[in-house]
Amino acid sequence: MHTHHMTAESALSVITALDSHGVRACIGGGWAVDALLGEQTREHSDLDLWLPAADLDPLIVAFSGIGIDRVLPWGGDRPWNFVLHDGERLRVDLHLYEELADGLIHYGSVVNGDRFMLADLGGTGRVLDTVVHCEAPEWALQCHTGYPPREVDFHDVARLCAKFELPLPEPFRPR
Repeated sequence: MHTHHMTAESALSVITALDSHGVRACIGGGWAVDALLGEQTREHSDLDLWLPAADLDPLIVAFSGIGIDRVLPWGGDRPWNFVLHDGERLRVDLHLYEELADGLIHYGSVVNGDRFMLADLGGTGRVLDTVVHCEAPEWALQCHTGYPPREVDFHDVARLCAKFELPLPEPFRPR
């Protein structure tokens, strides 16, 4: 399968469509890092989005309007995490969470999901010249740990830590 690249223009078009339908989407993954940095520093194959599960219906409506109407089957599919695409360049990796009391959110299965703060998704960044909602820097950093780092992770983590003066996590420290 040839690699697709999600351009800044494409990412922004997705965000704009969701905004217009009242979907409370937060950019995650590699695009969150670039949004926090205020510039695109590498190519991205998709756009990761966090959103409340309650916003899935308006998301489907918004996406059908821009042609993102296919599920990309992959081994990791869960009801709270799956990929939608348009058959060409638009590919969105969705992460649906439940809102709990006191600013807490729950992501994943009932039994062993993750709990974190809504504030972790309260970052602000820029894609092109547009201000967007994205992961907070510390959370974006944490999302890059817990698995063996890939080349893109070294790239993202180094820039994130430098800009926000965060300590490099253990696997990323020079040996």
